Amino acid sequence: MARRARIERKTAETDIRVLLDLDGTGTGRIDTTIPFLDHMLTLTARHGLFDLTVTGSGDTDIDDHHLVEDIGICLGKAFAEALGAKEGISRYGSATVPMDESLAAVHLDVSGRSCLVYDAKFGARRIKTFDLALIREFFAAFAGASGMTLHVKVMYGKNSHHMAEAMFKAFARALREAVERNARIRGVLSTKGTL
Repeated sequence: MARRARIERKTAETDIRVLLDLDGTGTGRIDTTIPFLDHMLTLTARHGLFDLTVTGSGDTDIDDHHLVEDIGICLGKAFAEALGAKEGISRYGSATVPMDESLAAVHLDVSGRSCLVYDAKFGARRIKTFDLALIREFFAAFAGASGMTLHVKVMYGKNSHHMAEAMFKAFARALREAVERNARIRGVLSTKGTL
């Protein structure tokens, strides 16, 4: 059974389309009009081995907040849709990833319960024009829309780009681990019988 999703969201502030294949090869086709976010989502696709298309536009003349948050919502909805009843998946994923002098860890649970714990202290406020505070907003939107528990922590780092990249690569690898099918799991991995 194909584990794919197509999400479209159009509001007065943003216009977004997401296509996701959980069992892809890591192909990312990303065009959000925010170059730094494009970079982070491209490496998420690659390191998660997801085929991911994201196109988006919005009121970035005001700022990037609405578009970044709404892309997080759409990506979260895409994961929830592609996973369906979540039968046979590993459920939990953890990854710690270095990027030069930076180290980040992500732990997640495809639990059906939205939660974000986020701990990242960047030395800079921006990378070019991208406001680094929006990374937290992206992950909060993703966790809320996907129904996942998500812990994101940058243990240390000096270069803000490296810190962000380590975070997104860890996110991708933890997602890949959590959504992998395991032939030994019958139904869902929960004593409740549902996720």
